[in-house]
This record gives sequence, structure tokens and C-alpha cells, in this order.
Amino acid sequence: MVIATGSFRPWAGALALAFLAALAGGALLSLASEALRGGVDGFAAFDSYLWRVARFTLLQALLSMLLAVAFAIPLARALHEHPAFPGRALILRLFALPLALPALVAVLGITSIYGRNGLLAFAFSSLGLDTPPNIYGLPGILLAHVFFNLPLATRLVLASLDSIPPDYWKLSAQLGMGGWARFRLIEWPVIRRNLSGIAGLIFMLCITSFTIVLTLGGGPRATTLEVAIYQSLHFDFDIARAVSLTLLQLGLTIAVLLLLGLTGKPAEEGFSLQTATRRFEQPSRAAQCANTAIILLGLLFVGLPMGGTVVAGLGADLARLLSEATVWRAIATSIVLGAAAALLSLAISLSLVMAREYQQSRRRTVAPRLFERSLDLGASLIMVVPPIVIGAGWFILSRHALDPFSLAPVMVIGVNAAMAVPFAFRILRPAWDTAASRHNRLCLQLGITGWDRLRLIDWPALRLPIGVAFAFAMALSLGDLGTIALFGSDSIQTLPFLLLQRMGSYRTQDAAGLALILGALCLLLMVAADRGAASLARQDNARDG
Repeated sequence: MVIATGSFRPWAGALALAFLAALAGGALLSLASEALRGGVDGFAAFDSYLWRVARFTLLQALLSMLLAVAFAIPLARALHEHPAFPGRALILRLFALPLALPALVAVLGITSIYGRNGLLAFAFSSLGLDTPPNIYGLPGILLAHVFFNLPLATRLVLASLDSIPPDYWKLSAQLGMGGWARFRLIEWPVIRRNLSGIAGLIFMLCITSFTIVLTLGGGPRATTLEVAIYQSLHFDFDIARAVSLTLLQLGLTIAVLLLLGLTGKPAEEGFSLQTATRRFEQPSRAAQCANTAIILLGLLFVGLPMGGTVVAGLGADLARLLSEATVWRAIATSIVLGAAAALLSLAISLSLVMAREYQQSRRRTVAPRLFERSLDLGASLIMVVPPIVIGAGWFILSRHALDPFSLAPVMVIGVNAAMAVPFAFRILRPAWDTAASRHNRLCLQLGITGWDRLRLIDWPALRLPIGVAFAFAMALSLGDLGTIALFGSDSIQTLPFLLLQRMGSYRTQDAAGLALILGALCLLLMVAADRGAASLARQDNARDG
């Protein structure tokens, strides 16, 4: 059996690397050849419009990052200072949900609160104010990005605060430190150590944002590079401009990733729920009121759009929607393509993990060799070459031989599988390394190999992490719009693509109902992944105990 036989593991890892390299390399070669074929015309596409789009891409990412981090620090401090706050654990779980929501679903929830016909507009009219809020353009993009990234930044900053030793708080209480002294001497040094990594991560997420800018952008003045690539290919079919935009997007992505590597990584504990740290000081009544207000405002900011999505979706004619053959075809297409992408992502990730562990166990030197380093880097390749860049490259390449839209299923599965590899790799690697360290020597002594080892030894240890990785990868694929937006057509429609079409034709009620269906599917998968991860953590704790 290839999975369980040691000699085949390097070949499995090499095949996985070859697939990722071909996916990204084929797109890059296509862009390079198209740029060379265009000659002077290709370089002429680097005009004032392109640089204006690049400036806006950087501006919105920078502002989104600053706003998310600026609001996350006081919110995380308030949650940390009140470990017994009513519903604290539920609030932290609520803050994990935006990571699972497809961007289109969240956008509809945001418009239901802040749009022209939303809750805020109703409040304005009740106060006699005729001017409704305008969330299209830069304000809407910033609002949506902060909605997605404020919970993430809050959990990461809270993880930094949770890492402070309890003795520090006991000593600060004994010395009678005030709130400012505690922040300056205890909290801020820990926050500052992880702040650059948190800010860099959010900046990277915002600079590669596609769906939010596509739906909330306000025309040419509020367009990012990824949206401009989509518009150049899908509407204008301006190949030279698409190539120029894609090359610039790739350059920006690589530059940001290099800077992110220099700033460090945020604490991974922010993705889990930890036991609240005990605080020994008693906050003043004014501090308690201020912290309560901050927590409630954060809860309303994150919770209202989610509630708006549910209310708007329930207000749609769900019975009629679920009676439409088009909707069921879109649901079936999303599930089939999502499951296929998740399975491919698992195969790639597991091959990389197995090959990496095999090479590490047979290493005779301290430093890893090139192949072992490549296996680690291959899992993060999609971070260097964003999905929209891969899609654009293959769209341009395929038009010379066939109809690009006929490649929709293949491209959606391939790109979404690659997009999920970093997450699946992170889930599978600890489980495989732990199982290998415990069982390799014993299996070698007993001669257990191949299918017998997979069935009796490896599968019981990997069953749960594989299920978690599959659910997470499928949820990511179900909610993705970037690739299907390029290759989708009337014959191949996923739920996000159908939702975008209904929004574009101003069928807002239908869009709300479809958003509720899509959000429910993704949340069910993420709940399954979360429960599986919790079970995995309990098993690890039991074994360690």
C-alpha cells in the first residue's frame, strides 16, 4: 500500500509537490509567455490605472489592518480582565464563526445591517435623518474586513495575554499597580512581541481579498488588483492588462510574505479556547463599566451581521427556492466539487506529511536537506501564488487550445484543493509525526507494513484528524468564489456563483435565502471540524496524562 509503505513515501511527496508546482508554475509560465508575446503592448498596460489600483489595494489593506488591530487590543484586554464575564466562552466561540462564513454570506449580513435598506438606515429614518449610510466603496470594504479580522485579531491578542505567567498578576496586585501601569509594564510587552505577526497576517488576508471588494467596491476608484484581474478577463478580455495586473499582484504578495516572515508569526493558541487566566486585582467600577461596554460593542459588531443573515434568509421564499432545479443543481455541484477538492487536498497534504517525516527520520545531518525543506514549503505554495493568479494564468493558457469555461470543474477542484493544503497540512502533520514516533520502531521489529499497518496502526490514529481536515477543506471550497467567478458559466454553477448572479440581478430576497443555505452548509462542516479538533485535543491530553 502506497500510504503505509515507507519506500513509497518520498515518491508520494514528490508527486504532491509536482502537482502543486505544475498548478502554480503552469499559471506563471502562461503569464510570462503572454507578456513576452505581447511585447511593448504588454508593458504599455502598466499605466496610471494599474498603479492607481495597486495604491488602493495597499491602502485598503493597511487601513483594514490598523482598524482591526486598534479595536482588537482593548477588546482582548477587556475579555482577559474579566474571566468570569457572563457568556465569555460563547463570545469567543462566536468570534470563531466569521472564519467559517463565506465572504458572500457575510457581505449580505453586513448590508442587512448597514445597507440602504438595513437596520441602521431604519434607525436613521426614525431619527428624521434622510441620508442613509453608504457602505459601497472604501467604507464598506473596511467595514467588511474589520468584521472578518477583528475576531481573529482579538483571539490572537487574547492568546498573547493568556501566556503571561500568573505570578505577574499576583505581584501586580501586591504592588497595587493601576490599570495604566499594568498595561505598560506587563501587557504591552507581550502584545508587542506578537503584534507585528498579527498585523502582517491581517494585512496579507486583506491584500488578497476578492469577494468583499467585488461586491462592496464602488467602481474603478475602489478596485483591488484581484478584482481588476477578474474584470479584465471576464468583461473586457484585455489579456495584456490582465497579465500586468497579475504580475503586479504576484510581486506584492511575495513582498508582503517576505516582510511577514521577518516580523514573525502570531501565537497559534488564538485558534483555540483556553482556560481564562486568574486575575488577582479588583478592577474599579469605572473600569468594569468601560470593559463591559467594549465587550458588548464588540459582540454587537460581530453578532448583528450574523443575525441579519439569518433574519434576511428566513424572510426569503425558501420553499420556492428549494423547489427550483437550478438551486438544487448548484447545491449538488458545490457539494460534489467541494468533496472532490477536500479529498484531493487530503491526498496532497498526507503525501507531504508522510514524505517529510520519512526524510526527517532518515536524516544524518542536523540541517534538513533540500527535498525535506521543499516539502514544508510546498504546503504554503498557495500563499505565494494566490488562487486568482493561478486561475488567471490557466484561463489565459487554456484559451489557445479550448474553451476556458469547459475547465471549470477541474480548475475549481485543483485550485480549491491547493488553497486548503496549508490548513490540512497543519492539522495532519502533528498527528502523523506523533503516531510515527510511537509506532515506527515497533512496526519495524514486528514486520508490520503495507495495508496491515495502515488498517491496524495508522488509521486508528489518523481517522479523527483526517475527518477534521476534510471538513475544514470542504467548508473552504464550498464558500470560495474566486476560481468559479473566472471559469463559471450557466452550465457550471456553484452556490456562491448562483448567489453572485442573483445579487447582480438585484434579486436580493433570493440572494438572502441562498446565503442562508450556503452559510448553514459551511457552518455545519466547521462545527464538525471544531468538535473533531476538541475530541483530538482531549485524546492528546489523556495520552499525555
